[in-house]
Amino acid sequence: MGYDGIILHNSINIGKIYSIHYFEYMNDFSFEGESHNFWEFICVDKGEVGVTAGNSFTILKRWDIAFHQPNEFHNVQAVSGIAPNLVVISFQCTDDAMRFFKKKILQIDEAERNLLADIIIEARRCFDCRLDDPYLQNMPMKEPDLFGAEQMIHLLLTQFIIHLIRRYSTPLMLHKRLPRLESIKATKSRSDTDVFNRIVGYLEEKLNTRVTIEQICHDNLIGRSQLQKIFKEQCNMGIIEYFSLMKINAAKELMRTNQMNFTQISEHLGYTSIHYFSRQFKKVTGMTPSEYASSIKAMADGSF
Repeated sequence: MGYDGIILHNSINIGKIYSIHYFEYMNDFSFEGESHNFWEFICVDKGEVGVTAGNSFTILKRWDIAFHQPNEFHNVQAVSGIAPNLVVISFQCTDDAMRFFKKKILQIDEAERNLLADIIIEARRCFDCRLDDPYLQNMPMKEPDLFGAEQMIHLLLTQFIIHLIRRYSTPLMLHKRLPRLESIKATKSRSDTDVFNRIVGYLEEKLNTRVTIEQICHDNLIGRSQLQKIFKEQCNMGIIEYFSLMKINAAKELMRTNQMNFTQISEHLGYTSIHYFSRQFKKVTGMTPSEYASSIKAMADGSF
């Protein structure tokens, strides 16, 4: 008896990708708006923004996501003096399932945030341009620097959309599963995540100071080797490297609010000198503070 193969049918079919962007806006940014014949969604990674969709205006807060259907006019602007970070992705899809997203404001969960982050990572491997230019209409391709990068974008975006529809359509879909004992490994993994989140919160409170690993261990009652192991597993970097990244991200946000000069930002974040701050900033971003500020201002002026 021969085998009969099974053809698996798609519920969502993503066609062309038109844009994948991660924007760091100034606190007074305003995009005049547009409409086009494909889908687009905007998701707030930090801060909040005002979004117009058709005739409606909505304030999106952190982790909120709004979909713009084809030919719907939409624009975005910073609000409340906050410098926001946004993910914007536009794509072709003609499936009826996309009707689910019309006129809805949703909030993404941790799994969906990770999917978006992976899409951005894969996009950097595929496109020969910066992903932070809001006026860029065409994204030139390059030879991907990792096998399967283009396909991963397609798969991740499809999974992201399916995950959203499933979660909001059947939020209790898992309630019929039989209870089972959690494995020791799963419990330990969750415990490590809790420790990681607790220490990240501690570091956020220490952003304007200098801390050592010894101080972090002492204040959080954790051993040095365990601390380093947890950060390596959770974010693939050491804790001091992670803390440095947090400081630079805070510096970038301060630059975009136009409230401090570079020297004041350096002092505010506990750097020993403006020169050390500049070196660390370039090490993390690939740009000097002046170069970053100029590029952000150029985007706000529409001359990027």
